[in-house]
Amino acid sequence: MSGQALETKTQTAFQGRIGVATVDITPPVGIYARNWGAAKHDVAESLHRRLTLNALVLYATGSEKPLVFIDADLGWWRSLITFKRFQTRLLQELDIEEAALIFGLSHTHASPPLTDPDPDLPASESLAEYLETVYQASIVAVREAIQNATEAVLEWNTGHCALASMRDLPDPSPEADRIVCGWNPNEPADDTLVLGRITDVSGTLKAVIVNYACHPTTLAWENTAISPDFPGAMRDTISEILGVPALFMQGASGELSPRYQYVGDTEVADRHGRQLAFAALATLEDMESSATSLEYQGVVESGAPLAVWKQTPITPVSCLQAIQATVELPIKDWPSAEELESQRQACNDRALEERLRRRRNIRRGIGDGSTLALPIWVWRIGETILVGSPTEAYSILQRELRQRFDDRTIVCLNLINGTTGYLVPQEFYDLDLYQVWQTPFERGSLEILIEGMADAIQQLIDS
Repeated sequence: MSGQALETKTQTAFQGRIGVATVDITPPVGIYARNWGAAKHDVAESLHRRLTLNALVLYATGSEKPLVFIDADLGWWRSLITFKRFQTRLLQELDIEEAALIFGLSHTHASPPLTDPDPDLPASESLAEYLETVYQASIVAVREAIQNATEAVLEWNTGHCALASMRDLPDPSPEADRIVCGWNPNEPADDTLVLGRITDVSGTLKAVIVNYACHPTTLAWENTAISPDFPGAMRDTISEILGVPALFMQGASGELSPRYQYVGDTEVADRHGRQLAFAALATLEDMESSATSLEYQGVVESGAPLAVWKQTPITPVSCLQAIQATVELPIKDWPSAEELESQRQACNDRALEERLRRRRNIRRGIGDGSTLALPIWVWRIGETILVGSPTEAYSILQRELRQRFDDRTIVCLNLINGTTGYLVPQEFYDLDLYQVWQTPFERGSLEILIEGMADAIQQLIDS
């Protein structure tokens, strides 16, 4: 062991102008909010916790235009067409490039859908008004974040949280030959939590970022309340304890969810949120002081020879880059949107009708081609990489990227800048599995995306 090199735990820090702002986007009770095929209700009857929209702006030293991340307590875009129209307005109003904007969703299943009005949906006329409310809130939040942006440091640390579980369960029913969507106690889940800490130059905490992969499906068909699900209690718990806002970045959670879910009891969602909050707080407490790292100082002879480590200043990196690339994914041979709509209209089963509506909306968004040029976003924030797409990728995506770039913090995001469908490992396409028959993407698409993201990350590192 003599002379052995020391492997030290270091923090990577970005320094630049950083701003954060939060706006309330809670919709009115009575708005259309049915997101479950098994639900007996169509409109929200009460409010559990407020929904929020949070803006984070990042400026490199000397830059006049920021990178903008928006985090909203919302579910998913029912069509890419709707998001692209929303995105175009937002980019024009903020005067930024497409690569510089990420609009992320928490993926709560207890909020109004992000959709254009649909005459077949009860009370859906209010959805266009709500979508405009979200747009205006985005402008307000970003401008407020820009106005309060000051010189600050953003650092990351990796921890763990046991909230997420594997939700692909071989049906235990006799003679069943399918995979159902619920807790599988026999398979491990990716429990990685990545926490971002924002401090001013004096070291005062300003905000935290929680990147975690887990479906907010605690509340399901029995729930009639507007709710952010567990991200709401996570945010509120951290804010109450630390006095700062908490942003949420949904990770690659295609097969991950709480083990206890599909309930109508909002206290369960709050308990899940507190569990994630306390794990985030533990990860925060595990960090060194702002812009410092532990370095070995030598030995002090006492009753024992004591190895002394001290916090020493590090130089934060001011590098800030963003690229928007595309990967070509093969599309299944689905019926056209018109054919799917005809099937939906002829359907008398409420749950099946909802499935057909979702498939129709996806088909409208991706078009009738045999491939889709799927956009991906990659940001370099100091030495940290943030990467995401408008898909619901399985967690193997984040595990693979973190293994390939193990010398960096990798923040992976699902459901950013639109919604398309699940991305499932190719070997699962032989199974009767919800994520396989829901997705418009053909076998091998997840693997194509992983390679495309890895190439884009390497491009940023090499630039």
